[in-house]
Amino acid sequence: MCGIAGLVNFRPEENKQSLIRRMLGQMRHRGPDAAGLFVDGPVGLGHTRLSIIDLNSGNQPICNEDQTVWVTFNGEIFNYPELQKDLKAKGHQFYTKSDTEVLVHLYEEYGCRLFQFLNGQFAFALWDKKRQTLLLGRDRMGIRPLFYSCNANQRLVFGSEIKALLADPAVPRQLDPQSLGDIFTCWTSLGSKSVFEDIFQIPPGCYALFSKEKFSIEPYWTLSFDSEPDKKQTLEQWTGELSDLLLDATRIRLRADVPVGAYLSGGLDSTFISAMIKKKFNNRLSTFSIGFADKRFDETLYQKTAVESLQTDHKLIQCTHEDIGRIFPEVIYHAETPLLRTGPAPLYLLSGLVRRSDFKVVLTGEGADEIFAGYNIFKEDKVRRFWAKHPDSKLRPRLLEKLYPYIFSQGNSKNQRFIEQFFKKDLKATDSPVYSHLLRWQNTHQLHSFFSKPLRAATNTLEQFNTRACAALPPKFFSFEPLSRAQYIESTLFLPNYLLSSQGDRMAMANSIEGRFPFLDHRVVELAGRIPVKMRLNGLEEKFILKQAAKNFIPDQLVKRPKQPYRAPTSQCFFSKSGPDYVAQLLSEKAISQTGYFNPKRVAGLVSKCRKQGGDLLSERENMAMVGILSTQLWDHFFVSDFSAKPAYEENEIQLFSL
Repeated sequence: MCGIAGLVNFRPEENKQSLIRRMLGQMRHRGPDAAGLFVDGPVGLGHTRLSIIDLNSGNQPICNEDQTVWVTFNGEIFNYPELQKDLKAKGHQFYTKSDTEVLVHLYEEYGCRLFQFLNGQFAFALWDKKRQTLLLGRDRMGIRPLFYSCNANQRLVFGSEIKALLADPAVPRQLDPQSLGDIFTCWTSLGSKSVFEDIFQIPPGCYALFSKEKFSIEPYWTLSFDSEPDKKQTLEQWTGELSDLLLDATRIRLRADVPVGAYLSGGLDSTFISAMIKKKFNNRLSTFSIGFADKRFDETLYQKTAVESLQTDHKLIQCTHEDIGRIFPEVIYHAETPLLRTGPAPLYLLSGLVRRSDFKVVLTGEGADEIFAGYNIFKEDKVRRFWAKHPDSKLRPRLLEKLYPYIFSQGNSKNQRFIEQFFKKDLKATDSPVYSHLLRWQNTHQLHSFFSKPLRAATNTLEQFNTRACAALPPKFFSFEPLSRAQYIESTLFLPNYLLSSQGDRMAMANSIEGRFPFLDHRVVELAGRIPVKMRLNGLEEKFILKQAAKNFIPDQLVKRPKQPYRAPTSQCFFSKSGPDYVAQLLSEKAISQTGYFNPKRVAGLVSKCRKQGGDLLSERENMAMVGILSTQLWDHFFVSDFSAKPAYEENEIQLFSL
């Protein structure tokens, strides 16, 4: 894993080397092992390296034999040995043993069709000197980030993180109101937008071409679900195919010239990955997990069961409310976006534990919930569609007890009525393309009531937001089963822009740790899309086929354990007696008025309520509001009101590549 940055400017000359050294200086955490720079005419490419493969000769940027194609690359190409063998057979000459070099030779051989050959997680920039064209590419699922800003003066800058772009004085540092409204609706901005005005991301599964003539973005892969799966194939056959593919996806993700560990949460997904590694590939596996002092969020008992079964070398870090409050500013600095949850904070601590243990790479279980239907939102959609066929039924809404037994078991009729009324909203709107997510977005959109009048005027209504979300759906969307539609939305919106970014890449790379995701091998994703829906969600049993595949690897009690969504403490982290000082400063009436994003009186009322109740008795919506407001204020402090660039790389710290 690494950080990449650079620019192409076809207009007046500028000191590209100086700018790129400043851009790379903002991302030392992504690549502390080496730095490289290539400048030639209109182009400048920069790289900070986290050495994982070919430790001795893999410094970047890397070129082809005649130095007409150059690349700066962030990520891993897991099938690079096979690609290298094929390319050598075609006559290509290699001067490194790195996975990066296959990119320049694939481009020579196939041009922009090179993506179909890649199995990996990547973001890269490739300069074609002969054609004077920059190619930007991002992996299929959006595991690795790639941001850019492009103006009308034939100039484009790009980087792995937005803070690298902000080192360029020509890039504006201001809020995109619509994107903040999106975050306060569905946790992330829609499409290619970021929360910054005029800073965008290359979408997952897409590449971009920039030349004197134009800038264009094209998809090379799209997530799809089979509307007519093979009905002759039995559950046993599907399970066997899935098991074999997951084993291979795990095997190639263990390719590294440094030790590889694994996260072990105690849930099905991470335990399954760890079990495959331990039993098939690495008998001395090191695993890492996080526990919570607040027992409502803690899974250490399940982690202990998994460790005792697998006999891994395990390390645990304990997370308290005070820890989250203390590190939250660092979390926002690395996430570069407002958040509605504190979930990334414990993962920031966990990656720090991995780094202190002298590891650079961990395998994790992310992605399984999206592609194998593990979330409650998929069950809610199924129950509501069933209920909508007989909306006056008294029995059908009782299925909600299967989803939220801890509410119904308390015998509180008021809570039960509230849940039923909540899920009855827009019950008959089953023709809506985003039916599965309507309730969640409606609930979160109510946080807009905390916005200032100018901000509310500049953001979308819920109806406008839904229209934009629907417009981004593919033409084949309505040929998908309802479950697959819900999975598509979750996998293309929440997964890349929040889970793999704010909770994934950013929190790991803040501590120079690379995460790898076997469940997001595109072959596994494509197989999951072909598996019949009843094998993904069987009745109301989530991840049914994945559980079948896991039975031969992990203890039965972990296969059958109730799913516990990953969550972390929220407002109580900021309003306990020992709460951090920055909270009062950033949430004061003066600070709220200065940034202008929120209504000072509404915020003051919420803060007062938090202080009276220690932050522990707020509703879920109030918790999201508090975290969202605080994180937005922190975001503004770091990147708008008081952006303080980190030192640039000095000339003697960086390797200069030249023709």
